[in-house]
Amino acid sequence: MTPPVDAPAPEPLRVALLGCGTVGSAVLRLLADQAADITARVGRPVEVAGVAVRRPDRHPEVPAELLTTDAHALVTRPDVDLVVEVIGGIEPARELMLAAFAAGKSVVSANKALLADDGVALHAAAADAGVDLYYEAAVAGAIPLLRPLRESLAGDQLTRVVGIVNGTTNYILSRMAETGAGFAEALAEATELGYAEADPTADVDGFDAAAKAAILASLAFHSPVVASDVYREGISAVSSTDVARAAEIGCTVKLLAICEKVAGESGDAIAVRVHPAMIPTSHPLAAVGGAFNAVFVEAEAAGQLMFYGQGAGGQPTASAVLGDLVAVARNRVAGVAGPGTTSYAGLPVAPMADTPTRYHVSLDVADKPGVLATVAQEFAAQGVSISTVRQDGAGEAATLVIVTHRAPDSALSATISRLRGMPAVRAVTSVLRVEGLQ
Repeated sequence: MTPPVDAPAPEPLRVALLGCGTVGSAVLRLLADQAADITARVGRPVEVAGVAVRRPDRHPEVPAELLTTDAHALVTRPDVDLVVEVIGGIEPARELMLAAFAAGKSVVSANKALLADDGVALHAAAADAGVDLYYEAAVAGAIPLLRPLRESLAGDQLTRVVGIVNGTTNYILSRMAETGAGFAEALAEATELGYAEADPTADVDGFDAAAKAAILASLAFHSPVVASDVYREGISAVSSTDVARAAEIGCTVKLLAICEKVAGESGDAIAVRVHPAMIPTSHPLAAVGGAFNAVFVEAEAAGQLMFYGQGAGGQPTASAVLGDLVAVARNRVAGVAGPGTTSYAGLPVAPMADTPTRYHVSLDVADKPGVLATVAQEFAAQGVSISTVRQDGAGEAATLVIVTHRAPDSALSATISRLRGMPAVRAVTSVLRVEGLQ
């Protein structure tokens, strides 16, 4: 009897890694540590063909034969099957992705800035080449979020996506609520602990969250949304007084990325905004503390869903990258491309001025008869309805705390401008939007 002949080992899939910083080095470690499991999941071994970096001498942990400074040559090599891009920024990442697509390579990316800036063109290039573009790690780190929006909820109609998508700002606001600290003090603590960069502008001014909001809105509503479409306010103007006022009405302050379908003049539109807001402590997002992220999704059939977990860091982000890498590798083995992202709905983005919001306003006013009526008349003159009002007297001065009903943001902003010019109003001490109140 002839003994069985062992089948030849399957050819490995070879990966080009662009960037070897915090995330890239974690991807390398996980690929090595989980090699056997990844082979079993994909059906073929997955090997690193090369690692493109700017300064090879700074990466002694990477075998020298893998290192290269010529990223373009690496992504277009015939023996490379897949590309992982974790260098960030717009260029050369965009050019390298397009070169990879043209060479027939699928791409896994964590580049929120590029995808928020040019996602439509990149998806089109991937579709034309018949390859994949996956980027789960671009929003909320390790949290499985984008694929559920793109695939699991593909048969549903989403109405709203609200999330805490920046860990630095969430840590700062959490500490302000817990300790009564001001913004500068909480930022200094976050910097010392490594939660904030030496230059925290992208985080505290909302740029990071706005890029993620653009990606979320594009996926949720099947429409092209770029970062410049997103209304953006950061948290540097949030004071300890704002946080204390929120607590007085059973709320806490969070920096929220909000994507929702709204009624426009000629049909549905999308409102996409990032700003600090008061939310009730009973809301699931209110309990998200520290540097964690969470996204709350509302759908017509599925109802309310929440995704929660580590939103940043080398290991969590690398976990999301490897999840995408396994998915595109499986597609490569099967000879197919996964579901792409389409913009078939083409909904317009509504201006912030037309977006319905609610305000919480604190005023220092003269404590004399008729002031409340005068203030209320100003709200009415702008077409803004008052939900609740509280007045606390203090000698010759008093504090009015007003929460409005929903109204166009332009009407609310105009009301605040008018209040600042009223003789009876000594100061507008706190203005924050409110989300989630009935």
